[in-house]
Amino acid sequence: MTQSELDETTTTTGRGPSPGAATRETLEDYTLRFAPRSYRRWSTGVVAVSALGGIAYLADFAIGANIGISYGTTNALWGIAVFAVVVILTGFPLAYYAARYNLDLDLITRGSGFGYYGSVVTNVVFATFTFIFFALEGSIMAQGLELGLGVPLWLGYAVSTLVIFPLVVYGMKALSTLQVWTTPLWLVLMVVPFAYLLISHPESVSAFFAYRGEDGAGTPDVGSVLLAAGVCLSLIAQIAEQIDYLRFMPPKTSENSRRWWTAVLLAGPGWVLFGAVKQVIGLFLAVWLIANATDGAAVANQPVHQFLEIYRDLMPAWLALTLAVVLVVISQVKINVTNAYSGSLAWTNSFTRVTGRYPGRLVFLGVNLAIALVLMEADMFDFLNTILGFYANCGIAWIVVVATDIAVNKYLLGLSPKQPEFRRGMLYAVNPVGFVSMLVAAGVSIVCFFGGLGETLQPFSPLVAIGLAFVLPPLLAVATRGRWYLRRADDGIDLPLLDEHGNPSDAVLTCHVCRQDYERPDMTACVTHGAHVCSLCLSTDRVGDHVLPAQA
Repeated sequence: MTQSELDETTTTTGRGPSPGAATRETLEDYTLRFAPRSYRRWSTGVVAVSALGGIAYLADFAIGANIGISYGTTNALWGIAVFAVVVILTGFPLAYYAARYNLDLDLITRGSGFGYYGSVVTNVVFATFTFIFFALEGSIMAQGLELGLGVPLWLGYAVSTLVIFPLVVYGMKALSTLQVWTTPLWLVLMVVPFAYLLISHPESVSAFFAYRGEDGAGTPDVGSVLLAAGVCLSLIAQIAEQIDYLRFMPPKTSENSRRWWTAVLLAGPGWVLFGAVKQVIGLFLAVWLIANATDGAAVANQPVHQFLEIYRDLMPAWLALTLAVVLVVISQVKINVTNAYSGSLAWTNSFTRVTGRYPGRLVFLGVNLAIALVLMEADMFDFLNTILGFYANCGIAWIVVVATDIAVNKYLLGLSPKQPEFRRGMLYAVNPVGFVSMLVAAGVSIVCFFGGLGETLQPFSPLVAIGLAFVLPPLLAVATRGRWYLRRADDGIDLPLLDEHGNPSDAVLTCHVCRQDYERPDMTACVTHGAHVCSLCLSTDRVGDHVLPAQA
Protein backbone atom coordinates (compact mmCIF):
# COMPACT_ATOMS: atom_id res chain seq x y z
CA MET A 1 0.00 0.00 0.00
CA THR A 2 1.34 3.42 -0.95
CA GLN A 3 1.79 6.22 1.57
CA SER A 4 -1.15 8.16 0.11
CA GLU A 5 -3.41 5.12 0.46
CA LEU A 6 -2.11 4.56 3.96
CA ASP A 7 -2.98 8.13 4.86
CA GLU A 8 -6.49 7.65 3.46
CA THR A 9 -7.19 4.64 5.65
CA THR A 10 -5.70 6.09 8.83
CA THR A 11 -8.12 7.27 11.50
CA THR A 12 -7.77 10.04 13.99
CA THR A 13 -7.48 7.56 16.84
CA GLY A 14 -4.91 4.84 17.41
CA ARG A 15 -1.44 4.62 15.94
CA GLY A 16 -0.31 5.57 12.44
CA PRO A 17 0.66 8.56 10.32
CA SER A 18 -0.86 11.97 10.99
CA PRO A 19 -4.30 12.10 9.37
CA GLY A 20 -4.87 14.28 6.33
CA ALA A 21 -8.12 15.74 5.09
CA ALA A 22 -9.26 12.51 3.45
CA THR A 23 -8.44 10.62 6.64
CA ARG A 24 -10.52 12.89 8.85
CA GLU A 25 -13.41 12.70 6.42
CA THR A 26 -13.22 8.89 6.31
CA LEU A 27 -13.38 8.71 10.09
CA GLU A 28 -16.25 11.19 10.24
CA ASP A 29 -18.47 9.17 7.94
CA TYR A 30 -17.12 5.64 8.27
CA THR A 31 -17.43 5.54 4.51
CA LEU A 32 -17.50 2.00 3.10
CA ARG A 33 -17.40 0.39 6.52
CA PHE A 34 -19.27 -0.70 9.63
CA ALA A 35 -20.11 2.18 12.01
CA PRO A 36 -18.35 1.27 15.31
CA ARG A 37 -19.92 1.50 18.75
CA SER A 38 -17.19 3.89 19.92
CA TYR A 39 -18.42 6.46 17.37
CA ARG A 40 -22.17 5.98 17.88
CA ARG A 41 -22.66 8.28 20.85
CA TRP A 42 -25.98 9.88 19.82
CA SER A 43 -29.17 8.96 21.65
CA THR A 44 -32.00 7.17 19.84
CA GLY A 45 -33.96 10.45 19.82
CA VAL A 46 -31.19 12.51 18.24
CA VAL A 47 -30.64 9.90 15.53
CA ALA A 48 -34.37 9.79 14.77
CA VAL A 49 -34.76 13.59 14.62
CA SER A 50 -31.67 13.88 12.41
CA ALA A 51 -33.02 11.23 10.05
CA LEU A 52 -36.48 12.80 9.89
CA GLY A 53 -34.92 16.24 9.41
CA GLY A 54 -33.75 14.99 6.05
CA ILE A 55 -37.34 14.64 4.79
CA ALA A 56 -38.08 18.35 5.15
CA TYR A 57 -37.95 18.65 1.39
CA LEU A 58 -40.66 20.41 -0.62
CA ALA A 59 -40.55 17.95 -3.53
CA ASP A 60 -43.46 16.11 -1.90
CA PHE A 61 -45.59 19.22 -2.36
CA ALA A 62 -44.64 19.39 -6.04
CA ILE A 63 -45.23 15.65 -6.54
CA GLY A 64 -48.62 15.76 -4.84
CA ALA A 65 -49.62 18.76 -6.94
CA ASN A 66 -48.44 17.20 -10.19
CA ILE A 67 -50.23 13.87 -9.78
CA GLY A 68 -53.40 15.62 -8.59
CA ILE A 69 -53.40 18.01 -11.54
CA SER A 70 -52.82 15.06 -13.91
CA TYR A 71 -55.20 12.47 -12.44
CA GLY A 72 -57.59 14.26 -10.07
CA THR A 73 -57.84 14.23 -6.28
CA THR A 74 -59.40 10.79 -5.82
CA ASN A 75 -56.87 8.96 -7.99
CA ALA A 76 -54.00 10.92 -6.45
CA LEU A 77 -55.07 10.06 -2.89
CA TRP A 78 -55.34 6.36 -3.69
CA GLY A 79 -51.97 6.51 -5.45
CA ILE A 80 -50.40 8.11 -2.36
CA ALA A 81 -51.96 5.37 -0.19
CA VAL A 82 -50.48 2.62 -2.39
CA PHE A 83 -47.10 4.35 -2.21
CA ALA A 84 -47.23 4.53 1.60
CA VAL A 85 -48.14 0.85 2.04
CA VAL A 86 -45.34 -0.34 -0.28
CA VAL A 87 -42.74 1.84 1.44
CA ILE A 88 -43.74 0.69 4.94
CA LEU A 89 -43.65 -3.00 4.00
CA THR A 90 -40.30 -2.78 2.24
CA GLY A 91 -38.69 -0.21 4.53
CA PHE A 92 -39.13 -2.07 7.81
CA PRO A 93 -36.67 -4.95 7.24
CA LEU A 94 -34.07 -2.58 5.77
CA ALA A 95 -34.33 -0.09 8.64
CA TYR A 96 -34.12 -2.87 11.22
CA TYR A 97 -30.97 -4.36 9.69
CA ALA A 98 -29.31 -0.96 9.41
CA ALA A 99 -30.01 0.00 13.02
CA ARG A 100 -29.31 -3.45 14.47
CA TYR A 101 -26.07 -4.14 12.59
CA ASN A 102 -24.93 -0.53 11.96
CA LEU A 103 -24.52 -0.80 8.21
CA ASP A 104 -25.61 1.44 5.35
CA LEU A 105 -27.89 0.05 2.67
CA ASP A 106 -25.08 -0.79 0.27
CA LEU A 107 -23.39 -3.00 2.85
CA ILE A 108 -26.74 -4.65 3.59
CA THR A 109 -27.39 -5.13 -0.14
CA ARG A 110 -24.06 -6.93 -0.64
CA GLY A 111 -25.06 -9.75 1.71
CA SER A 112 -28.74 -9.77 0.71
CA GLY A 113 -28.45 -11.44 -2.64
CA PHE A 114 -26.12 -9.20 -4.67
CA GLY A 115 -22.53 -10.11 -3.77
CA TYR A 116 -19.48 -7.92 -3.23
CA TYR A 117 -19.37 -6.41 -6.73
CA GLY A 118 -22.99 -7.08 -7.66
CA SER A 119 -24.26 -4.31 -5.40
CA VAL A 120 -22.31 -1.72 -7.39
CA VAL A 121 -25.30 -1.50 -9.73
CA THR A 122 -27.59 -0.61 -6.82
CA ASN A 123 -25.12 2.04 -5.69
CA VAL A 124 -25.46 3.66 -9.10
CA VAL A 125 -29.27 3.48 -8.78
CA PHE A 126 -29.07 5.19 -5.39
CA ALA A 127 -26.58 7.82 -6.56
CA THR A 128 -29.00 8.59 -9.41
CA PHE A 129 -31.79 9.04 -6.86
CA THR A 130 -29.71 11.56 -4.92
CA PHE A 131 -28.82 13.78 -7.85
CA ILE A 132 -32.33 13.65 -9.35
CA PHE A 133 -33.85 14.83 -6.10
CA PHE A 134 -31.03 17.25 -5.40
CA ALA A 135 -31.83 18.84 -8.76
CA LEU A 136 -35.55 18.89 -7.99
CA GLU A 137 -35.02 20.49 -4.58
CA GLY A 138 -32.42 22.90 -5.95
CA SER A 139 -34.89 23.98 -8.64
CA ILE A 140 -37.47 24.77 -5.96
CA MET A 141 -34.90 26.78 -4.02
CA ALA A 142 -33.94 28.70 -7.17
CA GLN A 143 -37.62 29.51 -7.74
CA GLY A 144 -37.73 30.96 -4.22
CA LEU A 145 -34.60 33.03 -4.77
CA GLU A 146 -35.99 34.36 -8.05
CA LEU A 147 -39.31 35.28 -6.46
CA GLY A 148 -37.89 36.82 -3.29
CA LEU A 149 -34.57 38.33 -4.39
CA GLY A 150 -34.89 38.59 -8.17
CA VAL A 151 -32.03 36.13 -8.71
CA PRO A 152 -32.16 34.73 -12.28
CA LEU A 153 -33.01 31.03 -12.35
CA TRP A 154 -29.71 29.97 -13.92
CA LEU A 155 -27.81 31.76 -11.16
CA GLY A 156 -30.20 30.43 -8.50
CA TYR A 157 -29.43 26.89 -9.65
CA ALA A 158 -25.72 27.53 -9.17
CA VAL A 159 -26.20 29.17 -5.75
CA SER A 160 -28.45 26.35 -4.49
CA THR A 161 -25.76 23.87 -5.52
CA LEU A 162 -22.62 25.63 -4.27
CA VAL A 163 -24.04 26.53 -0.85
CA ILE A 164 -24.42 22.82 -0.02
CA PHE A 165 -20.78 21.85 -0.55
CA PRO A 166 -19.24 23.35 2.63
CA LEU A 167 -22.14 22.07 4.75
CA VAL A 168 -21.50 18.44 3.74
CA VAL A 169 -17.73 18.44 4.16
CA TYR A 170 -17.87 17.61 7.86
CA GLY A 171 -20.24 14.64 7.67
CA MET A 172 -22.61 13.23 10.27
CA LYS A 173 -21.69 15.47 13.22
CA ALA A 174 -22.41 18.67 11.29
CA LEU A 175 -25.52 17.24 9.60
CA SER A 176 -27.11 16.06 12.85
CA THR A 177 -26.61 19.51 14.40
CA LEU A 178 -28.09 21.25 11.35
CA GLN A 179 -31.15 18.96 11.26
CA VAL A 180 -31.94 19.21 14.99
CA TRP A 181 -31.72 23.02 15.17
CA THR A 182 -33.65 23.83 11.98
CA THR A 183 -36.55 21.39 12.37
CA PRO A 184 -38.72 23.44 14.83
CA LEU A 185 -38.68 26.56 12.62
CA TRP A 186 -39.42 24.48 9.53
CA LEU A 187 -42.43 22.86 11.22
CA VAL A 188 -43.90 26.21 12.24
CA LEU A 189 -43.47 27.74 8.78
CA MET A 190 -45.09 24.74 7.11
CA VAL A 191 -47.94 23.83 9.48
CA VAL A 192 -49.30 27.28 10.43
CA PRO A 193 -50.35 28.42 6.93
CA PHE A 194 -52.01 25.07 6.16
CA ALA A 195 -53.97 25.17 9.43
CA TYR A 196 -54.99 28.76 8.72
CA LEU A 197 -56.31 27.79 5.30
CA LEU A 198 -58.46 25.01 6.75
CA ILE A 199 -59.91 27.30 9.42
CA SER A 200 -60.43 30.48 7.38
CA HIS A 201 -61.55 28.78 4.13
CA PRO A 202 -63.49 25.63 5.12
CA GLU A 203 -65.05 25.50 1.67
CA SER A 204 -61.61 24.61 0.28
CA VAL A 205 -62.01 21.08 1.69
CA SER A 206 -65.04 20.23 -0.45
CA ALA A 207 -63.41 21.86 -3.49
CA PHE A 208 -60.34 19.72 -2.89
CA PHE A 209 -62.24 16.42 -2.90
CA ALA A 210 -64.28 17.48 -5.94
CA TYR A 211 -61.22 18.38 -8.06
CA ARG A 212 -60.97 16.15 -11.14
CA GLY A 213 -57.70 17.29 -12.70
CA GLU A 214 -56.73 19.72 -15.42
CA ASP A 215 -58.78 17.97 -18.10
CA GLY A 216 -61.79 17.39 -15.83
CA ALA A 217 -61.71 13.65 -16.47
CA GLY A 218 -60.24 12.52 -13.16
CA THR A 219 -62.88 9.89 -12.40
CA PRO A 220 -61.72 6.96 -10.22
CA ASP A 221 -59.59 4.67 -12.35
CA VAL A 222 -57.14 1.90 -11.45
CA GLY A 223 -54.73 2.87 -14.23
CA SER A 224 -54.60 6.49 -13.05
CA VAL A 225 -54.12 5.37 -9.43
CA LEU A 226 -51.13 3.23 -10.40
CA LEU A 227 -49.63 5.95 -12.57
CA ALA A 228 -49.90 8.33 -9.62
CA ALA A 229 -48.40 5.69 -7.30
CA GLY A 230 -45.57 5.15 -9.75
CA VAL A 231 -44.55 8.80 -9.56
CA CYS A 232 -44.68 8.72 -5.76
CA LEU A 233 -42.72 5.47 -5.63
CA SER A 234 -39.76 7.24 -7.19
CA LEU A 235 -39.18 8.18 -3.54
CA ILE A 236 -38.86 4.54 -2.41
CA ALA A 237 -35.06 4.85 -2.32
CA GLN A 238 -35.42 7.54 0.36
CA ILE A 239 -35.07 4.68 2.86
CA ALA A 240 -31.39 4.54 1.92
CA GLU A 241 -30.93 8.14 3.08
CA GLN A 242 -32.81 7.36 6.30
CA ILE A 243 -30.44 4.45 6.81
CA ASP A 244 -27.40 6.70 6.43
CA TYR A 245 -28.54 8.11 9.78
CA LEU A 246 -30.04 4.94 11.31
CA ARG A 247 -26.73 3.09 11.04
CA PHE A 248 -25.52 5.32 13.89
CA MET A 249 -28.18 4.02 16.31
CA PRO A 250 -26.85 3.01 19.75
CA PRO A 251 -26.86 -0.70 20.66
CA LYS A 252 -30.29 -2.17 21.43
CA THR A 253 -30.59 -3.30 25.06
CA SER A 254 -33.39 -4.27 27.42
CA GLU A 255 -33.21 -0.78 28.97
CA ASN A 256 -33.65 1.18 25.73
CA SER A 257 -35.67 -1.35 23.73
CA ARG A 258 -38.88 0.71 23.54
CA ARG A 259 -37.07 3.94 22.61
CA TRP A 260 -34.90 2.03 20.13
CA TRP A 261 -37.87 0.48 18.31
CA THR A 262 -39.80 3.76 18.30
CA ALA A 263 -36.87 5.59 16.73
CA VAL A 264 -36.28 2.86 14.13
CA LEU A 265 -39.92 2.66 13.09
CA LEU A 266 -40.49 6.42 12.92
CA ALA A 267 -37.21 7.37 11.26
CA GLY A 268 -37.13 4.26 9.07
CA PRO A 269 -40.33 3.26 7.23
CA GLY A 270 -42.22 5.91 9.22
CA TRP A 271 -40.76 8.67 7.07
CA VAL A 272 -43.38 7.84 4.44
CA LEU A 273 -46.22 8.88 6.76
CA PHE A 274 -44.81 12.41 6.86
CA GLY A 275 -44.08 12.27 3.13
CA ALA A 276 -47.61 11.18 2.27
CA VAL A 277 -49.10 13.97 4.39
CA LYS A 278 -46.93 16.51 2.58
CA GLN A 279 -48.05 15.18 -0.80
CA VAL A 280 -51.70 15.52 0.20
CA ILE A 281 -51.05 19.06 1.47
CA GLY A 282 -49.23 19.91 -1.76
CA LEU A 283 -52.25 18.81 -3.79
CA PHE A 284 -54.60 20.67 -1.43
CA LEU A 285 -52.67 23.90 -1.83
CA ALA A 286 -52.48 23.44 -5.61
CA VAL A 287 -56.26 23.05 -5.89
CA TRP A 288 -56.76 26.15 -3.77
CA LEU A 289 -54.33 28.14 -5.91
CA ILE A 290 -55.98 27.07 -9.15
CA ALA A 291 -59.37 28.22 -7.84
CA ASN A 292 -58.37 31.41 -6.03
CA ALA A 293 -55.09 32.89 -7.28
CA THR A 294 -54.36 34.92 -10.38
CA ASP A 295 -52.46 32.65 -12.79
CA GLY A 296 -52.84 29.95 -10.12
CA ALA A 297 -52.84 27.14 -12.68
CA ALA A 298 -49.42 28.20 -13.97
CA VAL A 299 -47.71 28.05 -10.56
CA ALA A 300 -49.89 25.56 -8.65
CA ASN A 301 -47.15 22.89 -8.65
CA GLN A 302 -44.47 25.26 -7.32
CA PRO A 303 -44.24 25.07 -3.51
CA VAL A 304 -42.88 28.58 -3.08
CA HIS A 305 -46.01 30.03 -4.70
CA GLN A 306 -48.26 27.67 -2.74
CA PHE A 307 -47.04 29.02 0.58
CA LEU A 308 -46.64 32.61 -0.59
CA GLU A 309 -50.32 32.95 -1.48
CA ILE A 310 -51.41 31.68 1.95
CA TYR A 311 -48.89 33.86 3.80
CA ARG A 312 -50.35 36.87 1.94
CA ASP A 313 -53.71 36.14 3.55
CA LEU A 314 -52.06 36.18 6.98
CA MET A 315 -49.65 39.12 6.92
CA PRO A 316 -48.23 42.05 4.92
CA ALA A 317 -46.91 41.19 1.47
CA TRP A 318 -43.25 41.89 2.32
CA LEU A 319 -43.34 39.58 5.34
CA ALA A 320 -45.21 36.90 3.41
CA LEU A 321 -42.56 36.92 0.72
CA THR A 322 -39.76 36.83 3.29
CA LEU A 323 -41.21 33.85 5.14
CA ALA A 324 -41.94 31.95 1.92
CA VAL A 325 -38.32 32.34 0.84
CA VAL A 326 -37.04 31.39 4.31
CA LEU A 327 -39.20 28.24 4.29
CA VAL A 328 -37.96 27.23 0.85
CA VAL A 329 -34.30 27.84 1.69
CA ILE A 330 -34.45 25.96 5.02
CA SER A 331 -36.30 23.03 3.45
CA GLN A 332 -33.96 22.72 0.51
CA VAL A 333 -30.79 23.01 2.59
CA LYS A 334 -32.07 20.36 5.04
CA ILE A 335 -32.72 17.78 2.34
CA ASN A 336 -29.94 18.62 -0.08
CA VAL A 337 -27.19 18.23 2.51
CA THR A 338 -28.54 14.68 2.92
CA ASN A 339 -28.80 14.13 -0.85
CA ALA A 340 -25.25 15.36 -1.38
CA TYR A 341 -23.87 13.40 1.59
CA SER A 342 -25.54 10.11 0.66
CA GLY A 343 -24.76 10.48 -3.03
CA SER A 344 -21.08 11.07 -2.35
CA LEU A 345 -20.98 7.89 -0.23
CA ALA A 346 -22.64 5.85 -2.99
CA TRP A 347 -20.28 7.04 -5.75
CA THR A 348 -17.21 6.61 -3.54
CA ASN A 349 -18.26 3.12 -2.55
CA SER A 350 -18.69 2.00 -6.16
CA PHE A 351 -15.43 3.57 -7.34
CA THR A 352 -13.39 2.08 -4.52
CA ARG A 353 -14.66 -1.44 -5.07
CA VAL A 354 -14.20 -1.38 -8.84
CA THR A 355 -10.78 0.30 -8.92
CA GLY A 356 -9.29 -0.51 -5.52
CA ARG A 357 -8.60 3.20 -4.98
CA TYR A 358 -10.16 5.49 -2.39
CA PRO A 359 -10.11 9.03 -3.82
CA GLY A 360 -11.88 10.64 -0.86
CA ARG A 361 -15.60 11.37 -0.56
CA LEU A 362 -15.21 15.04 -1.44
CA VAL A 363 -14.27 14.17 -5.03
CA PHE A 364 -17.62 12.50 -5.60
CA LEU A 365 -19.46 15.14 -3.65
CA GLY A 366 -18.35 17.47 -6.43
CA VAL A 367 -19.36 14.97 -9.13
CA ASN A 368 -22.84 14.52 -7.66
CA LEU A 369 -23.41 18.27 -7.38
CA ALA A 370 -22.20 18.84 -10.95
CA ILE A 371 -24.66 16.29 -12.37
CA ALA A 372 -27.50 17.81 -10.35
CA LEU A 373 -26.64 21.29 -11.63
CA VAL A 374 -26.78 20.07 -15.24
CA LEU A 375 -30.27 18.64 -14.60
CA MET A 376 -31.42 21.93 -13.09
CA GLU A 377 -30.11 23.98 -15.98
CA ALA A 378 -31.99 21.57 -18.31
CA ASP A 379 -35.23 22.60 -16.52
CA MET A 380 -36.22 19.16 -15.25
CA PHE A 381 -39.42 20.62 -13.75
CA ASP A 382 -41.00 20.54 -17.21
CA PHE A 383 -40.82 16.75 -17.46
CA LEU A 384 -40.91 15.82 -13.78
CA ASN A 385 -43.56 13.07 -13.96
CA THR A 386 -41.69 11.22 -16.72
CA ILE A 387 -38.33 11.36 -14.92
CA LEU A 388 -39.79 10.17 -11.61
CA GLY A 389 -42.01 7.52 -13.17
CA PHE A 390 -39.07 6.05 -15.09
CA TYR A 391 -36.75 6.11 -12.09
CA ALA A 392 -39.37 4.51 -9.84
CA ASN A 393 -39.04 1.21 -11.69
CA CYS A 394 -35.33 0.95 -10.85
CA GLY A 395 -35.77 2.05 -7.25
CA ILE A 396 -38.68 -0.33 -6.64
CA ALA A 397 -36.78 -3.28 -8.10
CA TRP A 398 -33.77 -2.69 -5.84
CA ILE A 399 -35.59 -2.03 -2.56
CA VAL A 400 -38.16 -4.82 -2.96
CA VAL A 401 -35.48 -7.39 -3.88
CA VAL A 402 -33.41 -6.59 -0.77
CA ALA A 403 -36.48 -6.49 1.50
CA THR A 404 -37.66 -9.84 0.08
CA ASP A 405 -34.27 -11.43 0.61
CA ILE A 406 -34.29 -10.36 4.27
CA ALA A 407 -37.91 -11.26 5.03
CA VAL A 408 -38.30 -14.40 2.90
CA ASN A 409 -34.89 -15.84 2.05
CA LYS A 410 -33.32 -15.16 5.45
CA TYR A 411 -36.22 -15.72 7.85
CA LEU A 412 -38.72 -17.98 6.05
CA LEU A 413 -36.54 -20.14 3.79
CA GLY A 414 -33.29 -19.92 5.74
CA LEU A 415 -31.26 -19.92 2.51
CA SER A 416 -29.69 -16.50 3.07
CA PRO A 417 -27.50 -15.96 6.18
CA LYS A 418 -29.45 -13.94 8.77
CA GLN A 419 -26.49 -11.83 9.83
CA PRO A 420 -25.56 -9.46 6.99
CA GLU A 421 -22.10 -9.94 5.50
CA PHE A 422 -20.30 -7.19 3.59
CA ARG A 423 -16.56 -7.90 3.77
CA ARG A 424 -14.51 -8.69 0.70
CA GLY A 425 -13.44 -12.32 0.61
CA MET A 426 -16.45 -13.43 2.61
CA LEU A 427 -18.84 -12.87 -0.33
CA TYR A 428 -18.86 -14.04 -3.92
CA ALA A 429 -18.31 -11.33 -6.50
CA VAL A 430 -21.88 -11.62 -7.80
CA ASN A 431 -24.85 -13.47 -6.36
CA PRO A 432 -27.48 -14.18 -9.03
CA VAL A 433 -30.32 -14.25 -6.47
CA GLY A 434 -30.51 -10.49 -6.02
CA PHE A 435 -28.49 -9.26 -8.97
CA VAL A 436 -30.48 -11.08 -11.64
CA SER A 437 -33.79 -10.48 -9.87
CA MET A 438 -33.25 -6.73 -9.84
CA LEU A 439 -32.10 -6.50 -13.46
CA VAL A 440 -35.10 -8.51 -14.67
CA ALA A 441 -37.62 -6.65 -12.49
CA ALA A 442 -36.27 -3.22 -13.47
CA GLY A 443 -35.84 -4.10 -17.15
CA VAL A 444 -39.30 -5.57 -17.68
CA SER A 445 -41.05 -2.81 -15.73
CA ILE A 446 -39.20 -0.08 -17.69
CA VAL A 447 -40.28 -1.71 -20.96
CA CYS A 448 -43.81 -1.77 -19.56
CA PHE A 449 -43.56 1.90 -18.49
CA PHE A 450 -42.74 2.98 -22.05
CA GLY A 451 -45.57 0.91 -23.55
CA GLY A 452 -43.45 -1.99 -24.78
CA LEU A 453 -45.92 -4.54 -23.36
CA GLY A 454 -48.97 -2.72 -24.68
CA GLU A 455 -50.99 0.29 -23.62
CA THR A 456 -53.18 -1.79 -21.31
CA LEU A 457 -50.26 -2.81 -19.12
CA GLN A 458 -48.42 0.53 -19.29
CA PRO A 459 -49.92 2.03 -16.09
CA PHE A 460 -49.08 -1.18 -14.22
CA SER A 461 -45.28 -0.90 -14.47
CA PRO A 462 -44.89 -0.31 -10.68
CA LEU A 463 -46.84 -3.52 -9.99
CA VAL A 464 -44.68 -5.37 -12.52
CA ALA A 465 -41.54 -4.19 -10.72
CA ILE A 466 -42.95 -5.11 -7.30
CA GLY A 467 -44.24 -8.51 -8.42
CA LEU A 468 -41.05 -9.65 -10.14
CA ALA A 469 -38.83 -8.28 -7.36
CA PHE A 470 -40.87 -10.22 -4.80
CA VAL A 471 -41.18 -13.52 -6.67
CA LEU A 472 -37.75 -13.92 -8.27
CA PRO A 473 -35.42 -13.82 -5.22
CA PRO A 474 -37.01 -16.85 -3.46
CA LEU A 475 -37.17 -18.76 -6.76
CA LEU A 476 -33.51 -18.12 -7.53
CA ALA A 477 -32.46 -18.82 -3.93
CA VAL A 478 -34.17 -22.23 -4.09
CA ALA A 479 -32.79 -22.91 -7.58
CA THR A 480 -29.21 -22.12 -6.48
CA ARG A 481 -29.72 -23.64 -3.00
CA GLY A 482 -28.28 -20.45 -1.55
CA ARG A 483 -24.72 -21.41 -2.49
CA TRP A 484 -23.79 -17.97 -3.87
CA TYR A 485 -24.32 -16.03 -0.65
CA LEU A 486 -21.11 -16.83 1.24
CA ARG A 487 -17.71 -17.55 -0.23
CA ARG A 488 -16.57 -18.27 3.32
CA ALA A 489 -18.48 -18.94 6.53
CA ASP A 490 -15.41 -18.37 8.74
CA ASP A 491 -13.51 -15.06 8.78
CA GLY A 492 -10.55 -16.59 10.61
CA ILE A 493 -11.04 -14.67 13.88
CA ASP A 494 -11.98 -16.58 17.03
CA LEU A 495 -13.78 -13.68 18.74
CA PRO A 496 -17.61 -13.66 18.32
CA LEU A 497 -19.14 -11.08 15.99
CA LEU A 498 -22.07 -10.34 18.34
CA ASP A 499 -22.25 -9.58 22.05
CA GLU A 500 -24.64 -11.13 24.58
CA HIS A 501 -27.46 -8.76 23.46
CA GLY A 502 -27.07 -9.65 19.78
CA ASN A 503 -25.40 -6.32 18.97
CA PRO A 504 -22.18 -6.14 16.94
CA SER A 505 -19.21 -6.74 19.22
CA ASP A 506 -17.13 -3.77 20.39
CA ALA A 507 -13.95 -5.86 20.78
CA VAL A 508 -11.05 -3.92 19.22
CA LEU A 509 -8.45 -5.39 16.83
CA THR A 510 -5.56 -3.74 14.99
CA CYS A 511 -5.33 -3.74 11.20
CA HIS A 512 -1.81 -4.73 10.18
CA VAL A 513 -2.02 -2.72 6.93
CA CYS A 514 -3.02 0.74 8.19
CA ARG A 515 -1.97 0.00 11.80
CA GLN A 516 -5.26 1.34 13.19
CA ASP A 517 -7.71 -0.09 15.71
CA TYR A 518 -11.19 -1.12 14.53
CA GLU A 519 -14.04 -3.04 16.08
CA ARG A 520 -14.47 -6.76 15.46
CA PRO A 521 -17.23 -6.67 12.76
CA ASP A 522 -15.00 -4.57 10.48
CA MET A 523 -12.12 -7.07 10.50
CA THR A 524 -11.12 -10.39 8.94
CA ALA A 525 -8.02 -12.53 9.29
CA CYS A 526 -5.19 -12.20 6.77
CA VAL A 527 -3.64 -15.66 6.41
CA THR A 528 -0.90 -14.32 4.14
CA HIS A 529 0.54 -12.26 6.98
CA GLY A 530 -0.93 -14.05 10.00
CA ALA A 531 -2.71 -10.89 11.20
CA HIS A 532 -5.97 -8.92 10.94
CA VAL A 533 -7.08 -6.54 8.19
CA CYS A 534 -9.91 -3.97 8.09
CA SER A 535 -12.65 -3.80 5.46
CA LEU A 536 -11.38 -0.61 3.81
CA CYS A 537 -7.86 -1.99 3.41
CA LEU A 538 -9.43 -5.08 1.85
CA SER A 539 -11.32 -2.82 -0.57
CA THR A 540 -8.12 -1.04 -1.62
CA ASP A 541 -6.07 -4.26 -1.94
CA ARG A 542 -5.65 -4.34 -5.73
CA VAL A 543 -3.67 -7.61 -5.83
CA GLY A 544 -5.80 -9.54 -3.32
CA ASP A 545 -2.85 -10.12 -1.01
CA HIS A 546 -4.98 -9.78 2.13
CA VAL A 547 -8.14 -11.51 0.87
CA LEU A 548 -8.98 -14.85 2.44
CA PRO A 549 -9.14 -17.82 0.04
CA ALA A 550 -12.46 -19.45 -0.80
CA GLN A 551 -13.67 -22.04 1.69
CA ALA A 552 -14.51 -25.53 0.47
